[in-house]
Amino acid sequence: MSKEKFKAERLYLISFSVAKSMLQKGIISEKEFTEIDTILLKKYQPILGTLLAGKSLLSL
Repeated sequence: MSKEKFKAERLYLISFSVAKSMLQKGIISEKEFTEIDTILLKKYQPILGTLLAGKSLLSL
């Protein structure tokens, strides 16, 4: 994996983690979380992060 792809992967996972924490604390809704994840997937185009897409968001 190139340094650029690794950086994109890392940034996606960090951002995803923050959004997930906000969801679990009730700060954002599931719909908002899904929208955020869609934006993050488009922005960072992670290789491994796409494995998380489509999973139950609350069980992660």
